Amino acid sequence: MCEQVKNDEYFMREAMAEASLAADAGEVPVGAVVVRGGEIIARGRNTRERDGMATSHAEIMAIEAACRALGGWRLSGCTIYVTLEPCVMCAGAIVNARLSRVVYGAKDARAGAFGSVLNVRAYPLESRPDTVGGVLADECAAILSRFFAGKRKRESR
Repeated sequence: MCEQVKNDEYFMREAMAEASLAADAGEVPVGAVVVRGGEIIARGRNTRERDGMATSHAEIMAIEAACRALGGWRLSGCTIYVTLEPCVMCAGAIVNARLSRVVYGAKDARAGAFGSVLNVRAYPLESRPDTVGGVLADECAAILSRFFAGKRKRESR
């Protein structure tokens, strides 16, 4: 297995840990980490229910934390790892933050903006991050499936 694949899987597992924390808090389990120079500089997970904010997606939380950690909004040279393909809002934040690379786990057939519903890289935007999808996709999808199965079970009682 090549070094990049090993690194991608390692950091995706870190994003999955964030997703699990979100699930434990009753949030849709999506997690993200931002990496620069082989080090995690920021973490994020969905907090929409807690915050009551539509924008409290894992990617937004991680990008904001990375900007604070680096002292600026330009995140070129950074990679974001996220357990679910980013939506349009998060894809826009990724492009605007100038992240160099996006690595995601499960595809999002309903809202994915890196190839599933639309592909932001196909537009003539100022920044077009390299994108790798499907890293530990089955494991990432399983976290979501377990969460929603449990939610349906609780709601049917």
